[in-house]
Formats: sequence, structure tokens, C-alpha cells
Amino acid sequence: MAGERAPGKAELAYEAIREAILAGELEPGAAIDKSALCESLGVSRYPVSSAIGRLSFERLVRIAPQRGSFVAPISAGDVREALFLRAAVESAVAARAAMELDGTARAALADNLDAAEAAAKAQDRPRFYALDVAFHVGLTAPLNLQRTAEMLDVLHGRLQRARRLMMIPPTRLMQALAEHRAVYEAIAGREAEAARLAMAAHIGQVAANFEALAREKPSLFTP
Repeated sequence: MAGERAPGKAELAYEAIREAILAGELEPGAAIDKSALCESLGVSRYPVSSAIGRLSFERLVRIAPQRGSFVAPISAGDVREALFLRAAVESAVAARAAMELDGTARAALADNLDAAEAAAKAQDRPRFYALDVAFHVGLTAPLNLQRTAEMLDVLHGRLQRARRLMMIPPTRLMQALAEHRAVYEAIAGREAEAARLAMAAHIGQVAANFEALAREKPSLFTP
């Protein structure tokens, strides 16, 4: 758009490094090679250092004096608590959605699932993750539950790194899609209790997958 300034090099470096961390391309605990980043991003050292400083403030990077910068580990306790809260709140949201969502909102959920299926078949994890989050937003937003939506947005943010790591196995995308379809079918049938149970089962499966990941790769997490 006319009059808008293009993002600066520091902003572009920040977005690129942040996405690599969130997507699990830079795993928790990994050393951050500034020289390699400068080369891959085509920027000088200053934009990369500035980006790392911002990411440190966001607790995605840990800076160790005289040692370097490292991707911050994920707090397993934070993940477990966030999933506990999501299970309680989103199960209730799904039940209410089954009773109150109109045809337009239900059609939007169906479209979301079709797009997610295409992303899953293509193994397009960033696209699938965005659609996964959008599916949950599509349940809450039409209900005009503003405070609930704000809380869930915070929880989704805290879970993003762990959830995207859990999506790395090829079978997980189709599994998550099937879980979402079960929630949708209950909502489409206006079956409140079935929707509540389907959402609880979905988040329960996410929790089980997280525990499996934490056992498999304990070095990625702190208590």
C-alpha cells in the first residue's frame, strides 16, 4: 500500500528467526550461529543481534555471557497447565457452539476442515497449524465470548512451540484433522454433549502426544 514502509532488515531477521524457533527448525537448547544466520538471511550482524535481543525479551532465546545465544527450552509445566485450562474451557465452548452456531459459522468450519485436509495431504505444517488455530477461533469468536477468546489466544501462544513440534510426525496432521472433524460433526448435529466429549478427547490426545514427546526428547524441556 502506498505510504507504507517495507520492513527493515532487523524486522525481517526477527521474523525469520522467530518462525524457525516456533516451527522447531531451531530446537530448544540449540546454539544460535549468528554468522550462519547472517549468511542465510543476507544481512549484516547488527540486524541478527537486534533480533536475538528481541527474542530474548520474549523468552524464546537465552543469552549466556561469554558462551553465546541459545534457543530457550520449553517449560513442560507451562504446557501441561495450558492444556489443562484449554481442556476445561474449550470443551465448554464446543458444547455451547453446538447449540448456538448459525449456518454461516458452521459452513466456515467445514471450509476450514477442507483446507486443513489439503494442507495435511501436502504435509504443509505451517499452513496446517494456522488452520488448526483458526478452527478453534471459529468456535469461540461467533459466540461473542470476548474474554474467553482473549484467554484462549494467550494459551495458544504459550503452546505454539510444543504443538508445532508435535506436528512433525507425518501421521499427526491427519490424526488432528480427524479429531477436528469429530468436533465439527457433533456441532453440525447440534449434539452439545458429543461436542464437549469430542473436544475433550482432542485436547486429551494433544496432552498424550506431548507427554510422549517429553519422554522421547527430554532435553527440549525444563520442568
